[in-house]
Amino acid sequence: MATRWGICSAGIISHEFLVALKTLPATEHQAVAIAARDLSRAQEYAQKHGIPRAYGSYEELARDPDVDVVYVGVIHPEHLPVGRLFLRAGKPVLLEKPLGMNVAEVRELAQLARSHGVFLMEAYWTRFFPASERLHSLLSQGALGELKVVRIEFGAPLSGCPRVVQKELGGGALLDIGCYCVQFATMVFGEERPESILASGFLQPTGVDETLSIILNYRGKRQAVITCSMLTWLPNQAAISGTKGIIQLPSQMWSPTELVVNGQHEEFPLPPPPSQPLNFPRSIGLRYEAQHVRQCLLKGLKESPLVSLAHSERVASILDEVRRQVGVTYAQDRA
Repeated sequence: MATRWGICSAGIISHEFLVALKTLPATEHQAVAIAARDLSRAQEYAQKHGIPRAYGSYEELARDPDVDVVYVGVIHPEHLPVGRLFLRAGKPVLLEKPLGMNVAEVRELAQLARSHGVFLMEAYWTRFFPASERLHSLLSQGALGELKVVRIEFGAPLSGCPRVVQKELGGGALLDIGCYCVQFATMVFGEERPESILASGFLQPTGVDETLSIILNYRGKRQAVITCSMLTWLPNQAAISGTKGIIQLPSQMWSPTELVVNGQHEEFPLPPPPSQPLNFPRSIGLRYEAQHVRQCLLKGLKESPLVSLAHSERVASILDEVRRQVGVTYAQDRA
C-alpha cells in the first residue's frame, strides 16, 4: 500500500519535494492533499502536481483521514505552531530543517511527538543520499582510523532573497545553510556534544548573521572547523581526516553524489528528473528521505534511527550557542 503524503505549504521547497516524489513508484508514494493559507495557491499546486485535494488551511489537512504523513515546508518561525498542529492531530510529520528556531522549540516538538506516540523527523535530506550511506558505512567500519578533523564549507549568495535577511522570518546563514554543517559534524563525531564552541561572524543590518566561522572542539582532541556564508559561493566541500586517511565530499556537501576515499573517486549518480523543472540542483535527492520515512512508518518507528530527535536537539543546542556568541537573537528566544 502506498504511503499517502499530505503537503503543508505551496512554496518552492514543497514543489521540489513533490517533483522528487514522482521519481518513486506510485505504488509506494502518493501525494493526496496539499494545504496553503491561500486556497488558490494550493489549488494551483494541486493542478500542477496532480494532487486530488487542495485546502485553504492547515487545519483541514490535519483533519484529512486519508493522509498518512505530512511534509511541512513552511518558513522557519512557523515550524513550531504548524508542527504542533499536525502532531496533536496524530499525523506523522517530516518537518523541514531547522526543526525549531531554538533548542526550546525543538524540545517542545520532540516531547509532543513522544507524548502522542507520533513519528517526527527533521528533514536533513543530506543523511539519506546513497553517498551519505556509503560514508556512514565507511566511518562505522573504522576506515579512517581515529577521526581527528572535519572541515566543512557551505556558502551561496542568498542575501538577495528577502526571507533570508529578515529576522522575523527566521533569516540568517546559520539556520538556512550553516545547520547542514553542524549536523554533519554531529554525525561524524558520534552525536556527542562538543566540549567547547567558538564562533565568530558578521551580521546584516537587519541583525541576522551573514558569514560565520565555527570551531567545535570534542573530547580526544578532535575538531570540526566550519565556515558558512550567505553572501558568496564557497567551495562547498567537506573533508573528514583520521589517523588512517581522508574522505572528501568534493562538491555540494549537503547533497553529495561523490566521495573521494584516500584519493579514489566513488560516484553515486542521481536518477534523471521528470519533465518538471527544479529550482535547486540535486533536489531529486529529496526522494531518499521520503523513502526513509516510508520505511520508518512501515516498521512502526516513532523517530528515525539516522536523524533522531536527540540528534535534532543536540544540533539545535549548538546553533543556539553559536548565535549567542555572534549576537543573533530572535523573538522566539525570549518566549
